[in-house]
Amino acid sequence: MTSHAPLRTVEEQLADVLAAVRPLPAVRLPLTAATGATLREPVRAALDIPVFDNSAMDGFAVRFADVAHARPEDPAFLRVVADLPAGTSDDPPLAPGEAARIMTGSPVPSDADAIVPFEDTEGGLADSLRNTTVRRAPRAAGAFVRRAGDDLRAGDVVLEAGVVLGPLQIAAATAAGRTHAVVSARPRVGIVSTGSELAPAGTPLRRGQIPESNGVLLAGLVAAAGAEVVAQVVVDDEGEALRNAVAALLAAPVDAVVFSGGVSAGAFEVVRTELAAAMTFTRVAMQPGKPQGFGTLPTPTGIALLFGLPGNPVSAAVSFEVFVRPALLTMQGRRTVERARLTLPAGTSWRTPEGRRQYLPAVIDTSAPTWTVHPATAGGSGSHLAGGLGLARALAVVAADIAEVREGDPVQVHLLEGWDA
Repeated sequence: MTSHAPLRTVEEQLADVLAAVRPLPAVRLPLTAATGATLREPVRAALDIPVFDNSAMDGFAVRFADVAHARPEDPAFLRVVADLPAGTSDDPPLAPGEAARIMTGSPVPSDADAIVPFEDTEGGLADSLRNTTVRRAPRAAGAFVRRAGDDLRAGDVVLEAGVVLGPLQIAAATAAGRTHAVVSARPRVGIVSTGSELAPAGTPLRRGQIPESNGVLLAGLVAAAGAEVVAQVVVDDEGEALRNAVAALLAAPVDAVVFSGGVSAGAFEVVRTELAAAMTFTRVAMQPGKPQGFGTLPTPTGIALLFGLPGNPVSAAVSFEVFVRPALLTMQGRRTVERARLTLPAGTSWRTPEGRRQYLPAVIDTSAPTWTVHPATAGGSGSHLAGGLGLARALAVVAADIAEVREGDPVQVHLLEGWDA
């Protein structure tokens, strides 16, 4: 595509990417090893939650009919015939006028149909092993009794396919009696940073060199998308090192290779030069991130998606967010590949690029009752402003037909990892 060709829309480019994605194999893993994995099959409860009728309070298991009339001026007197700590398997019989002392989580005796908390008795915990005086009746039969299966029944779906297994999801599956889950294999990703100007971070820089930060950036983004970084390499603009890196990654094999740099229209665009037969290089109506490359190459086990991202850090981050992340999530069978979104008023004014959708690294001011969105740096959305990425917790997304955002204008905001109100 020549530099004079019309710009592609974001949707057109993303459609080409997603059309090339193939689901990864499913694997069965212990839940303890599945944090961050995506479910490929629903998790169904192996048992009821709760497993048995149990007490929601520390107090006494009673027959409701024995205490229904209880009030301070006319209390109910009961004989305590059992003591039920959590974990007991006892099921003591309760005759009329009898109660069992019971702790939270303990099985409710079959003959009981309500719990009286200690605070509704005369002596409370201090006088609870022989007799108790109930001064306030439970509201109804069943009060403070957690019924078996109130939350889930055995066979119910606990988690749907496509859900990401985080701590809460793993705890729910475990509480339902499950120890394993069928999840997607993690995408294997190679990261290649290109540029003869790149030097390892922390080393002395000669004139013309910059610290190589895109590899670190992209590795973190890959991991946050549930994928595995197989290799992270830096190559110069000469071509041989890139060819060798690609060959090694394909043999590994990988499911995707993410290049940063070397995809634009300059004289030393190594990715564009070396991979012209495998990738299509185009311009997308977005800012930052206009130059994009995408293609595929065969591997011993399938195909690898090839993503050519611009080399400027903000461009690389935005391009990953818009094109690479949805592909990696789709490979895993994620239920949704879109970020959580808000519409917030702009807290200040800023310019937008003519004819291109803007993805502005942004911060959200939550200090006032009405939240507002602001650019992450005073420099706006320049693709070289790597420092502003450290402040960004969101992307402000502005349509291509808007020439300027004015203070107070509604802005669509995509929340990123690390967002915390």
